[in-house]
Amino acid sequence: MNIIRPTWVFGYGSLIWKQEFPFLESRSCRIADWSRRFWQGSHDHRGMAQNPGRVVTLVAAPGEHCSGRAFLVEPDVFEHLDHREKNGYQRVAVDIQFKSETVSGVTYRAPEGNVAFLGPASSKEMAQQINRCVGPSGSNRDYVLELARNLREMGVSDPHVFEVESWVLQATDTTSPICS
Repeated sequence: MNIIRPTWVFGYGSLIWKQEFPFLESRSCRIADWSRRFWQGSHDHRGMAQNPGRVVTLVAAPGEHCSGRAFLVEPDVFEHLDHREKNGYQRVAVDIQFKSETVSGVTYRAPEGNVAFLGPASSKEMAQQINRCVGPSGSNRDYVLELARNLREMGVSDPHVFEVESWVLQATDTTSPICS
């Protein structure tokens, strides 16, 4: 996908709170027929190769929507974003819905079957894994808590994220990291 003009990028995970790239504009938004899930492994940011952390990806969810933040970026920013989202993520076209309009844009999605895909598990199992993992970008636990905090600040309700967050906060065994 060759980008030749400023383009909207939909962020639904760490892009919501961690922008280490220049952007022209940022707006709250959503995309239709997708849901955010902690089904993607993180070997390069929130875990290690032998023991990945869990980060969010998008899964098809007809009739639902995923809320997040869109960033209007210049074409040269995609070199950085493509590197940042390299661990199984692919850049895909999406329709981004703002309050007053819908625009074409892109997002990064880690599809089922990619090298780092972990798939579903119970929220309790995911939280146990998350609480043990640390990678070059920090603890997996912090990733979950920061995502949940930012979604609340945006007024977004995401039952999956909040349920995993609840289990992460309940877990007591955070003293023996297996992913660092």
